[in-house]
Amino acid sequence: MNASDAVPPAGQGDDLPAVAPQLRALRRRAGLTLEAAASSAGLSPAHLSRLETGQRQPSLPMLLALARIYGTTVSALLGETTADRDAIVRAADMEPTGAAGWTYFQAGSSGRGMQALRVQIPYRARPDIVRVHPGEEWLYVLKGRLRLGLGDGSHLLGPGDSAHFDSLTPHRLTAEDHDGVELLFVHTLLQSPTAALCLGHPTGGPS
Repeated sequence: MNASDAVPPAGQGDDLPAVAPQLRALRRRAGLTLEAAASSAGLSPAHLSRLETGQRQPSLPMLLALARIYGTTVSALLGETTADRDAIVRAADMEPTGAAGWTYFQAGSSGRGMQALRVQIPYRARPDIVRVHPGEEWLYVLKGRLRLGLGDGSHLLGPGDSAHFDSLTPHRLTAEDHDGVELLFVHTLLQSPTAALCLGHPTGGPS
């Protein structure tokens, strides 16, 4: 039996809206058979069929995988809509949030499958924090130099440099210059709020 077919513990997925009405329509719109979509998502066809008929609720990692396969967002899978005005974020509306010496500015709409931020990292601000979390991460250096520890490697990035990696790879971000570093930061984390998404914990803990 496929591990994904196991009956989930009682209560698992109870806090998620029903997704069955969207799943089949989005799969067909993507031009995928049940078997092809299931294979791409690492599920059995029987399990995906049960998701589409509402007999099972998907986990959050399943939602992220299906959203990528169907070329849509987790919000669309959940049947959520976002007002047109939320598509634009004005500079004047970007309120700073500070945590552990870092400063975050929300640079994207809430309720999306991706989280977009502008981040300012001062020199020597919490270099001990190692981040490990599900999803992908993309960053772009705007100002200053960034030291990116990625797995066992270390990389020095300057203005205009970028990095795109699986965020289950342990990673550490520190400013190399006394004036700090400023980044654009996009990641696919199915959590909230901003501080919880970005902060992480000291080495060995999840973020």
